Amino acid sequence: MTGFFDEVKRRKVYRVAAAYIIAAGGAIQLASASFPAWELPNWALRLVIVLLLIGFPIALILAWAFDVTPEGIRAAPSVAVPRTHRRRNMIMLVATGVIISAAAGFFLLPRVAAHKIDKSIAVLPFENRSDEKENAYFADGIQDDVLTNLSKIGDLKVISRTSVMQYRGKPTNVREIGKALGVSNILEGSVRRSGNKVRVNVQLIDANTDEHVWANDYDRDVTDVFAIQSDLAQKITEALQAKLSPAERSQVTRKPTENGEAYLAFVQANNLAGAFQDFERLKQSEQLYERAVELDPNFALAIARYSRLESWIVHDRENTPARREKARSLAERALQLQPDLPEAHLALGFSYYYGDQNYDAALREFEIARRGLPNDAGVYMAIGSIQRRQGNWAESSANLEKAASLSPKDAWVLQNLTYNYEMLRNYDAANKTIDRALALDPTAMEPLGVKSKLAIAEKGDFSVAERAFESLKSIRMPNEQKLKTADARTDVFLMERRYMEGLREAESLPDDQLASYPRGLWSKYYYIGFARRALHDEPGARAAFLRAKSAAEEQLKYSPDDAKLRIQLAKVLAFVGEKDPALAEALRASELQPESKDAVDGPEITEGVAQVYTILGDNDRAIEILDGLLNRPSYVTVQGLKVNPIWDPLRSDPRFQALIDKHDAQA
Repeated sequence: MTGFFDEVKRRKVYRVAAAYIIAAGGAIQLASASFPAWELPNWALRLVIVLLLIGFPIALILAWAFDVTPEGIRAAPSVAVPRTHRRRNMIMLVATGVIISAAAGFFLLPRVAAHKIDKSIAVLPFENRSDEKENAYFADGIQDDVLTNLSKIGDLKVISRTSVMQYRGKPTNVREIGKALGVSNILEGSVRRSGNKVRVNVQLIDANTDEHVWANDYDRDVTDVFAIQSDLAQKITEALQAKLSPAERSQVTRKPTENGEAYLAFVQANNLAGAFQDFERLKQSEQLYERAVELDPNFALAIARYSRLESWIVHDRENTPARREKARSLAERALQLQPDLPEAHLALGFSYYYGDQNYDAALREFEIARRGLPNDAGVYMAIGSIQRRQGNWAESSANLEKAASLSPKDAWVLQNLTYNYEMLRNYDAANKTIDRALALDPTAMEPLGVKSKLAIAEKGDFSVAERAFESLKSIRMPNEQKLKTADARTDVFLMERRYMEGLREAESLPDDQLASYPRGLWSKYYYIGFARRALHDEPGARAAFLRAKSAAEEQLKYSPDDAKLRIQLAKVLAFVGEKDPALAEALRASELQPESKDAVDGPEITEGVAQVYTILGDNDRAIEILDGLLNRPSYVTVQGLKVNPIWDPLRSDPRFQALIDKHDAQA
C-alpha cells in the first residue's frame, strides 16, 4: 500500500486531483448561476455534473500516465516494480477515482434537483369583506392589478385571471388548485373597504406543502392601493427568487393615476369589459372608461383598455369607421402619454388587427407588448391569431398552447387552438383540444358547437350536434345565446335536409331581437329562403331572399368593407337571379379578404365564391375552386361536401363525384 501512495506522490497525481476538483467546483458554481438565467432545464446542470464526475477518474489516469515538462507532455518515467504491483496500483487508482466521484455525485445531484424553485403562481380572487357587498368589484380590481403587475415579470409564470375566477367563494384546497393550474405557489387575499380606507390581507402559500411562505396586512387610503400592489409584486418576486429587471421594476412601481375616483371607475369598467358576449355590459364598461378618462385625462392605462374595448366591438359587433377611428385614436393617445406602456402597444395592435386587418403592423405591436407582458395569455393568443392569418400554422399553434398554459381554465383559448387543427384537418388534435375545453364546462355552448362541426366535417356525423342541442334545452341562457342557439339549430336542420323543421325554427326567431346582432336578420331570411326553395315554394323563397338582401345592404351602409357581409349578399343575389351583381359582390369580397392576406377568413370567402358559382350553375368554376380549397388549409372537407345541400346542384356532375373520390382517397 505504501508503494501505491509513494507512486501517486511521485507522479504528481495529488496535484492534478486538487486542480481538477477546484476547476470542477468553479464550473458547477458558474453553471448553477448561469443556466437558470439562460432558461436551460434543470437536467442540463445535472448533465454537466455527471460529465465532470466521469472525468475525474479519467484525469487521475492521465496524470498517472503522463507528465507535463518544459519539453511538452511526456510519458511519466516508471520505476522497476513487479508487474503485479503495477496492476494493483492501477486498479487502486481507478477505484479511488470512482469512489470519490460516486460520493461527490451522491452529495451533489440531489441538491441540484432540489435547488430549483418553481417560480409559478396563481392569484386567487380576493375575498370582499366590506360591509357594502357592491364593493366586490373593488376586491376584484385589487386582484386584477396584482396579476397585471406580476404578468410583467418575465422570470415568473403567472396564471391568468380568467382561469382563477372559478375559485371565487369556494373552499380553498391549495394543493388541488396548484395541481389543476400547474403552479407551485398560491396567493390568497381579502379586501375590506370603508369609505376612503382600505385594508388588504394577503398570504403566499406553497401549493406543494400547503405551508405559508409569508403573510402581510396593509392599511392604506384608496389612492395608495398602487403602493400595496407594487409592494406585493416585489415581495413575491423575492420569495420566489425571481429576477426583476430595472425596466420591470419601473413598470410595477408606477402609479397609473393619482385620482381615486378615476381608479374606481376604471376598476368597474375592467370587470364589465370581460363579458365579451354581453353587449349591454360592454356598453356600461364603455361609459365607465369614458368617466375614468374624463376624471384623469392622463390615465394612460385606462385609455389603452378603453381602446381595446372599442376594437373588440369593431370585431364582434359594429365594424364602422367611427368605431375604428375611436379605437385607433385612443391607442395612439395612450402611447403619447406613456410610450413604454405595454398595454398601449397591445391596444394599438388590436386596432390594426380588428380595424384595418393590417396583420404585419398588428404583429409588431403585439411583439412589443409581449416583451412588457411576458405572462399575459391574451398577448400570446393575439400573436397566435395573427400568425395563423399569415399562414404560419406551427408558430401560431405554439403561441396558442403557451396561452393555454398561462390560462389553463380558459375554454376560449382552447377553442381558438382547435380552429388551427380544424383548418389543417388534423381532427385527432382538434377533438382532443376541444375536449379539454368541454372538460371545463360540458354545457358550454360555443365549445359544443365546435365539437358538433368537427363531427360533421370529419365524418358527416350529425349525432354530436343533436346531443348538444338536446343538452342545451335544460340550460338557462340569456336571450342572445338563445337566438344564437336557435340559429345554429336551424343550420343543422337544413344540413340534415329536415327543411320543414328548419323553416319553423327560423320563422320563430323574432326580427326585433335579431336586429341587435350582426347578420342576424340576414341569417334568418337566408335560412327561410333556402328551406322554402328546397320545399319547392319558389315565391316564398324569393320573398325571403329579398328580405335577406335588404338586411345585408342595410348593414353594408355602416360596414362597407365587411367581406363576409358582401359574400352573404352575393349568395342571396345569386338565388334571386341577379347574376352580374352577385358576381360583382363575390369579387369585391375576395378583394377585401384575399387568401394571400388572410389564411383563415380568406378561404371562407373563397368557399362562399364557390357557392355563388354553384347557385348560378357555373359548375366548372365551382369545382375548380373546391379542388383548390381541399388542397390547402380550409374548413372545406370531403364529408362536408357530401352532406351540405348547398352543393346539391353539383351532384349530378361526374367531375364533382371525381373530385370527391380523389380527395376521399387522399384522406
